[in-house]
Amino acid sequence: MRIIQKIPENMFEFSQYLGFLAFLTILTIGFWLMMFLITFIVPYWIYGGTKELLQERKAKREAEQTA
Repeated sequence: MRIIQKIPENMFEFSQYLGFLAFLTILTIGFWLMMFLITFIVPYWIYGGTKELLQERKAKREAEQTA
């Protein structure tokens, strides 16, 4: 004789569903923040730092030549 198990009507409680939605929201926000940082902020930071370094070297070289 086979025993048929009844499938529960509610697989999850509402609080578990809200927790899952909160997890997905935080994960999505983190993903897009990382994409924004990698594609815009980090290259801008590297470009600005390099530009400033080259300007300082140029100013130092000009100061040594005039001194």
